[in-house]
Amino acid sequence: MSQATTIRPARRTSDPVLTIDDFSVDYLGSRTTHAVKNVSLTLARGEVLGLAGESGCGKSTLAYGVTRLLKPPALITSGSATFHSREGYSIDVAELEGSDLRAFRWDKISMVFQGAMNSLNPVLRIQDQLTDIFATHRPEMKKAERVRAAGDLLERVGVDRSRLRSYAHELSGGMRQRVMIAMAMALDPQVMIMDEPTTALDVVVQREILNEITRLRSELGFAVIFITHDLPLLLEISDRIAVMKAGEIVELNDAYDLYTNPQHPYTKQLLASFPSLTGERGDFIRTGVHDERLGAGGTAQTDAPTIHSQTSAGLHEGVLFDAPATGLPETDSAAAEIDVEPGSDSEFGSGFETSADTEGDVR
Repeated sequence: MSQATTIRPARRTSDPVLTIDDFSVDYLGSRTTHAVKNVSLTLARGEVLGLAGESGCGKSTLAYGVTRLLKPPALITSGSATFHSREGYSIDVAELEGSDLRAFRWDKISMVFQGAMNSLNPVLRIQDQLTDIFATHRPEMKKAERVRAAGDLLERVGVDRSRLRSYAHELSGGMRQRVMIAMAMALDPQVMIMDEPTTALDVVVQREILNEITRLRSELGFAVIFITHDLPLLLEISDRIAVMKAGEIVELNDAYDLYTNPQHPYTKQLLASFPSLTGERGDFIRTGVHDERLGAGGTAQTDAPTIHSQTSAGLHEGVLFDAPATGLPETDSAAAEIDVEPGSDSEFGSGFETSADTEGDVR
C-alpha cells in the first residue's frame, strides 16, 4: 500500500468572514417553489465549509443568492448575508448595487463556476480574459503589469504562463478549471465559493485540483464554501460540512464528527449510499480508532484519530487507498435556469461574458 498526498484541513478560527442569517429563496410562478428555506450559516475566516446534498436540494441557489446572482423568477424572500472584512468593517450584501456590487463580487467574494468550458469565453485568449479583470477593477495598472500579473496567476495554479496565448478549447479540463481558480483569486478575495469545481474531471485531475485548492487556501488565507453532492470528497477537504435537503440545512457538524456520528437520517442515508471495496456498503472510510495507522515505510502513527478514505478523492488526514470514483446518483428534480446576462448587475462583472446556462438547484 503506497502513501499518497494528504489533504489536511486547516484549523479554523472563530473570526467570522461571512454570516448568512435566515436566508430564503423562492422561484415564483404558477406554483411557487421554496428553493432555500431559512438557512443560517457562519463561515469562519480561513475555513473550508462543505455544502453537501443531492441534486436539486438548493445548494447552488443558496450560493447564487448570497452573491446576488439570482434573477427573476428567483426572489430572496427573507434573511441577510453579511460580509465581515479583515479590515474590520461589515457589508450587508443586499444593500450593494451597480458597480459596488460588481466590485464586491471579485474583490471580497469570488466564485468558481461549475463547468469551466461554459464559463470561459471561447473566442478570447486566456490572457485577454485574465487581464480584463485587472483592467476593470484595477484601472491604474499598466498593460505590461496586467500581463505579468496574469502570467503570475497561471503559474500560481500550476499552469505555464505560455498558456496565456491559448484559447479555452486548447486546454485540458483540468487546465481550464485551474484557469477559473486563477480568475477567482485574481483580486485576493477573502471568500471563494466553489460550485462543483471537480465535476467531470477524472480521478487524477480531481486530486490535483483539490491539492491546489488546499495549498492556495493555506498560502492566501481565504475561506471556501465548497459545493458538491460528493460527500466523501467533502469529508477529506472540509473543516465542517452542512448537509442540505429540500432547501434546508438538516445537519451541520465538523467533518470528522459528521462521519463518525451522523445525527440526521438523511445524512446517514448519504453516508450509506457510497460503496466500499472491502467492507459493508457505507464503509468507504475507516477510522483510525479501529485500524492500525501506517505512515511512510509502514511505521505506526500516533493514536490521534485518523480517517482513512477509500474513495477516489483520497482522505481526510490519512492514507489514500486506490479505489474507483464514487458519487451519488442524480435525482429527478426540477432545476431552474439562472440567466446571467453579460454586463448586467447580476453578472460576476469582470468585463468578460460568463455563462448564462448555470443551473440552480431547486427542490
